[in-house]
Amino acid sequence: MTAIDVTGARTPEAADVITGARERIDALDDRIIGLIQERMAVSAVIQEARIASGGRRVNLSREMEVLGHYSEALGKPGTSLAMTLLELCRGRI
Repeated sequence: MTAIDVTGARTPEAADVITGARERIDALDDRIIGLIQERMAVSAVIQEARIASGGRRVNLSREMEVLGHYSEALGKPGTSLAMTLLELCRGRI
């Protein structure tokens, strides 16, 4: 299979651009996954401290702040992304 076949491009030049851009996206995705894993670890520390002090595992007002932040920055899809991040970090409510 050629680069043109793999990328869907119609010229070798476009295939090269697409291949390079996809490599950059793959590298960005690896960084994003690492940051999400780091966020999950930090969230676990917060939850443990809150529970150890007699508090609840989840702070809904804080979650609303996070949802608002993502929504303002990314629009409606940002809200969905934030919900997924919150679920990854704190589990299902």
